[in-house]
Amino acid sequence: MSETNLQSAVEMPTTYDPTGAERKWYDAWIRGGYFEAGRRPDAPKYTIVIPPPNVTGMLHIGHALDFTLQDILIRFKRMQGYDALWLPGTDHAGIATQTKVEQKLREEGKSRYDLGREAFLEKVWEWKEKYADTIRSQWSKMGLSLDYSRERFTLDEGLSRAVREVFVRLYEKGLIYRGKRIINWDPAARTALSDIEVEYKEVNGHLYHLRYPLADGSGFLTVATTRPETMLGDTAVAVHPDDERYKHLIGKMLKLPIVDREIPIIADEYVEKEFGSGAVKITPAHDPNDFEVGTRHDLPQIIVMDESGKMNENAGPYRGMDRADCRKAIVKDLQEQDVCIKIEDHVHQVGHSERSGAVVEPYLSTQWFVSMKPLAEKAIASQKSGQGVNFVPERFEKVYLQWIENVRDWCISRQLWWGHRIPAWYHEQTGEIYVGREAPEGADQPDSPWRQDEDVLDTWFSSALWPFSTLGWPDDSEDLKRYYPTDVLVTGYDIIYFWVARMIFTALEFTDTIPFKDVLIHGLVRDAEGRKMSKSLGNGVDPLEVIENYGADAMRYMISTGSTPGQDLRFRLEKVEQARNFANKIWNASRFALMNLNGFRAEDIDLTGSLSTADRWILHRFNETARDITRLMDGYEFGETGRLLYNFIWDDLCDWYIEFAKLTLYGNDEAAKRSTQSVLAYVLDRTLRLLHPFMPYLSEEIWQHLPHEAGETITLAAWPAYDPAFEAADAVGEMGLLMDAIRAVRNVRAEVNVTPGKKVELLVKPTGEAAAGILKRNEEYLRRFCNTSQLTLDAALTPPDKAMTAIVTGAELYLPLAGLIDIGQEIARLEKELASLNAEVERVEKKLSNEGYVSKAPAHVVEQERAKGQDYRDKRDKVLARIAELRG
Repeated sequence: MSETNLQSAVEMPTTYDPTGAERKWYDAWIRGGYFEAGRRPDAPKYTIVIPPPNVTGMLHIGHALDFTLQDILIRFKRMQGYDALWLPGTDHAGIATQTKVEQKLREEGKSRYDLGREAFLEKVWEWKEKYADTIRSQWSKMGLSLDYSRERFTLDEGLSRAVREVFVRLYEKGLIYRGKRIINWDPAARTALSDIEVEYKEVNGHLYHLRYPLADGSGFLTVATTRPETMLGDTAVAVHPDDERYKHLIGKMLKLPIVDREIPIIADEYVEKEFGSGAVKITPAHDPNDFEVGTRHDLPQIIVMDESGKMNENAGPYRGMDRADCRKAIVKDLQEQDVCIKIEDHVHQVGHSERSGAVVEPYLSTQWFVSMKPLAEKAIASQKSGQGVNFVPERFEKVYLQWIENVRDWCISRQLWWGHRIPAWYHEQTGEIYVGREAPEGADQPDSPWRQDEDVLDTWFSSALWPFSTLGWPDDSEDLKRYYPTDVLVTGYDIIYFWVARMIFTALEFTDTIPFKDVLIHGLVRDAEGRKMSKSLGNGVDPLEVIENYGADAMRYMISTGSTPGQDLRFRLEKVEQARNFANKIWNASRFALMNLNGFRAEDIDLTGSLSTADRWILHRFNETARDITRLMDGYEFGETGRLLYNFIWDDLCDWYIEFAKLTLYGNDEAAKRSTQSVLAYVLDRTLRLLHPFMPYLSEEIWQHLPHEAGETITLAAWPAYDPAFEAADAVGEMGLLMDAIRAVRNVRAEVNVTPGKKVELLVKPTGEAAAGILKRNEEYLRRFCNTSQLTLDAALTPPDKAMTAIVTGAELYLPLAGLIDIGQEIARLEKELASLNAEVERVEKKLSNEGYVSKAPAHVVEQERAKGQDYRDKRDKVLARIAELRG
């Protein structure tokens, strides 16, 4: 790559071609192995493991945000000299991927059962290979600096071995168990779900009031339910033991309508006396709370539905009906029997499967569970001791703790074929359960009595091990010793429960340390109106389409700098256009610089000679910008970083310094020209380094044309460090006065529509010796940028009668423009300026009259406010005097 090091500006096209640069440089980076960790064995390490995208399809704009933020961090740390590892990988995503493949089969008129398990899994592996390749292609188009030599997949043999190891260890500790409990059942996918795979949606439903008669004919109890079809599985009605209305009925029997089965009235403190009638139907097989009550009272557990959501043999006359149809039929029958006495409209939260969208059924089923309390206690203790994970923003720590402090046992078995098969075998004759890292001896023989569990593990079980399983655990690998624990996890707030919490408690259990130091939480990418992106709304954004139209750098810059930690981001194409315009501005400024650095080499850069005010100012501004950007990057403040970068490059470097530099570069003073060339080459090189994590392609393309120190690629160039030698407060003051004066003159010209090409006379009255000296030393800049026909600098000048006036700190500016404006117009303009100054004076005086502010604010801040107030008053006095002169 180094042969392009000294290409001339002539070879740079007049416009930047993102597509060509992206293809060229990504291939070059990969060939050079620049993204591979281990190149700096003696350097400190920095590790990020990618949140593995599911192999269910294409990446979306939310992935682009997540991955871009990680790439910015890893490029930043790599340039700072770290041995930086960004480990890529993908997730098998059990239920989500299986659902996709089953949908494809249904389009062909087939089901997975037609193929059988092995043939179906071959189809899923084909799907995985296709979309893993697609994801890699998308990563490359986004410019992600991933170490592909370490890429992992959650069903890799190494990761699968880690999964088996964790399962067996937890089982041996009694923290994994198999039991019959109420779980969330997805009747569409026909699998169990964990609590956090259930999305609750507000649904307009009904509350049915039912009358259950006492078996002895002495009366009835009224209960209410939103799901009358489940009454077929009722095995009791519960009341509170202290409810005076029902104490005399406890122990008596009721007749369950429709099926005419007798059920007891029981007392349990679970019942709220004040809610409804104070009597609650108990259906242990179809409600988690009822299951707990039933367990305490040893009640029968009657399942009235099958795994597809249809009523089973225990549903009597409703057998074979879909649960929704059964509800309608049973309500009709109950009304006819005068059992359903009232139906009320009722809005309530109904659980839906995150994957299939089906209404989730609380269902009694035999499943595998993780006992969460001991694991959660360890994670809580770590967090509260101050040794836990640092959440950014901090408020998400409360979200994490609230969930883990109230977590229930985790149902980890799934009735799927795609995933990690549960490492448990059942002996058909003895009923023995064997759990092991390998199958029991002889299990592979045709006549073996051992049968492996058909179920697979929840996808999140393997994802929970991702930070350490990807680095070689359970082996004590070199990568694990070198790169674990990782440094930061970047992820959205929507998977704090699904993934972040589970990684923390599994890491603490199996590695005795937190899996990452920081968790950077970002929001969701929404459309321009703030709506969540979805297929139904048709408002999704394809990141590849954005890249094709605007370039990867423009997309990266927009989504990364438009985001604030923890907050949602509105995606606007006009913002991407602005980022593209920014890239073009940088390109054009760089072309100008290179045309004026012809033949200039890195070894020619000399910043020790006599530098102009503008030279010293831009070095100072770059220096403090580099310092502030480094601080902001360390604090994950990408939005503020983007603002500083934009302002420095667009305003300071392009609009001011390069314009000032033209006077020297086009002049005859060769020594001054060499100094300005040195400054320009140095600052542009270092500015591109600051820009590189955000716009890697543009920065590499330009950097390769620049004179720079040895190095094949900007990806490995040193990150700019703060240098106190560049501090130049005096130059900042001088440039401040010059820029204020130039802006003021330009504003005045614009107000009266004087064309930029028309020369004007400018009279400048400095206020003080310091200002006079600055203006005198830099009068050539005033002539050039104010486009003057004549410039007068005189501290004793008498303002002309008919002139436009501008007041800046340090000088009064007059433009005699007789014949171009009328006096009334100028007085009106000055009166507007007076009103603005009056408002500023009032604001400062109000602040300084506040005793609380003066006593609590730092002394230097209060003093700054006083100085501002005096400055505003001085300007106001001059404007008042000028108005009086014009009226006189």
